Amino acid sequence: MNQESIISPFSDEYFMKQALEEAHKAFDEEEIPVGAIVVCNNRIIARAHNLTERLNDVTAHAEMQAITAAANYLGGKYLKDCTLYVTLEPCNMCAGALAWSQISKIVYGASDDKRGYTRFSPNPMHPRTEVVSGIMKEESANLIKDFFTRKRMSL
Repeated sequence: MNQESIISPFSDEYFMKQALEEAHKAFDEEEIPVGAIVVCNNRIIARAHNLTERLNDVTAHAEMQAITAAANYLGGKYLKDCTLYVTLEPCNMCAGALAWSQISKIVYGASDDKRGYTRFSPNPMHPRTEVVSGIMKEESANLIKDFFTRKRMSL
């Protein structure tokens, strides 16, 4: 095994890989394959993926599920000192919820040119929220592309 193939624990790549595992669960459940995790003190406190089809709820995005699970875990509505890892750029709805949660950091994989928040609002996040993009973007984008290719082929 070469040095470059080793992902160190607690790196953005390590945690994004965990979010990708959630996205694969969504893929297997016929949901748009977006996965998210919330990390606090280098510990995963919430795991989620899209549930819009299962719950018949347009708001059941991976980020919204992760915010709720993390808030329940912490016993409060604010996610200060937490990081959200999500495989796809959040939409406006999720960006607004993340701003209200006062999350400290957001790391996302692939950009969403059609529905991502940056298309509509360059910075809707809380002023102290750090945003990092492009972590494992190819893996994240390919999963989405594979999902929609499979959907089109089944029509």
